[in-house]
Amino acid sequence: MDLFQDTDERKPLIPHPNPVSKPPNGTDWITTSVPSARTDEQALLTSILTKTAQNIIDVSAADSVMMEQHEYMDKARQYSTKLAVLSNSLPQKKALTLPSLTSQPHQVLASDLVPYSDVQQVSKIAAYAYSAISQIKVDAKEELVVQFAIP
Repeated sequence: MDLFQDTDERKPLIPHPNPVSKPPNGTDWITTSVPSARTDEQALLTSILTKTAQNIIDVSAADSVMMEQHEYMDKARQYSTKLAVLSNSLPQKKALTLPSLTSQPHQVLASDLVPYSDVQQVSKIAAYAYSAISQIKVDAKEELVVQFAIP
């Protein structure tokens, strides 16, 4: 699919609202190719908006769908049956146990304690990390959610 191979990468997807205007020196531009370019851009924009609309799930409409209790129970039964069928078709995995770090834990517990200087160093590094993380701030440059006007 080389649909976009011939188009210029720097060409804007959304055309300027007023493509035909007077240049700074006051003379008129010759606009012989602007209508076809605008039509191409408009068709491209329409196809992008259509594909986007097909891939969006409207969750605001989910609250408006009211089901009767028997319909809800039927769907729950269907989902449970399908889940049981699918889970039975999967290979059963043996529950994994925690890895054993040593075969003789009593020796580990009876060994010497970690030196206090090491504990202090780890605490100091943790404090520096906490300070650095607490100073991180997100600078929002643009909207996170954008409304699309679907034709």
